[in-house]
Amino acid sequence: MARLDIEACGLGQFPAHLHSTVVSDELNAILAMLQEACPPKSRISFDFDGRLHVHIDLHKREEVDELEALLPTMGAGLFHALQRGATPNHPFMHRISALVNR
Repeated sequence: MARLDIEACGLGQFPAHLHSTVVSDELNAILAMLQEACPPKSRISFDFDGRLHVHIDLHKREEVDELEALLPTMGAGLFHALQRGATPNHPFMHRISALVNR
């Protein structure tokens, strides 16, 4: 049985660290900005369907009003197309969603 020489084929070994944290670092920066602006018990989540969306679940309607006024001013227009909506599986919370442009 012939043995394949990986080095001779030019394949070599994979580098030990192939991962980049650029996307995670950017998302964490956006998350930190939102955490500073939101009440402590807010739930912040992201989803991506070709565009990045942020969803912020709040306990009080007054918090939604305040955040809705604040979001467009944050990050030099980072958040836009704000919408209010239902919070899945949490009927006593209020959700505000926005598109994120970076």
